[in-house]
Amino acid sequence: MSEFIHLLENNSLFFYGFVFVFSLIIGSFLNVVIYRFPKMLEQGWYQECREFLADELKPSSTKQVSALTLSTPNSSCPHCQHSIRFYENIPVISWLVLKGKCSQCKNKISARYPLVELSTALLSVVIAQHFGVTVITCYALILTWGLIALTMIDFDHMLLPDQIVLPLMWLGLIVNLSNGIVPIEDAVIGAIAGYTSLFTIFWLFKLATGKEGMGFGDFKLFALFGAWLGWQLLPLLILMASVVGAFIGISLLLFKDHQKGQAIPFGPYLAAAGWITLLWGENIWSWYLSQVL
Repeated sequence: MSEFIHLLENNSLFFYGFVFVFSLIIGSFLNVVIYRFPKMLEQGWYQECREFLADELKPSSTKQVSALTLSTPNSSCPHCQHSIRFYENIPVISWLVLKGKCSQCKNKISARYPLVELSTALLSVVIAQHFGVTVITCYALILTWGLIALTMIDFDHMLLPDQIVLPLMWLGLIVNLSNGIVPIEDAVIGAIAGYTSLFTIFWLFKLATGKEGMGFGDFKLFALFGAWLGWQLLPLLILMASVVGAFIGISLLLFKDHQKGQAIPFGPYLAAAGWITLLWGENIWSWYLSQVL
């Protein structure tokens, strides 16, 4: 293991290549998580409702649901149910070789799958270049992969699962136990401030308008970044996320068939702003303060 680490430290091309290829594989797994995990949650909620309403439900009103996990059943074409072979599931390459079509029915395979894989690999290389061959790189890669999954799930389902958000928040506190990114005191205060600030804004907005401006998952995601980055950079993070969210929201109203009042997920903008802040937040914040003060 020490020899492998030594090779990574002394050969940057090998290091970045290793991170790129490994992250392509992770990206392929993230596609499974993005597609299946919300369905697994729905199955769990359905089962809980059945158990809670067991006496009220009639046998004819229940339906059998086949078990779904991240590993079973095997991946298949949504159109013809063709079981995807291992050589048809090589990240990016298989999609290109198959020309974006199923090998059996020739229906199109969404370009989103290779884009998620490629984005995962490229963002991971940026992390590797920024932090180098360090333990922080490993932690930051896990955070990056989790944020990609959260971003896509929130886009698809307006959902930020606790099962992903909360472990990443605890990981941030663990990283900072030994002052990995910020002192642990700043991390704890950041997690508290991240949650309570958006929680307060949520209730003030609801009391004023009677509407819910954001979901509880957004509070937890903001707390996650507080645990990683400390409380000092939270104003920058929320500012960047709000500006990008407002810009995209206005663009959707102007150029897309998007109805006024229709909810727009805020999690992806928080995730993007948080990832940028992780890498360049100090520099951006210093520049911003120099412009406004």
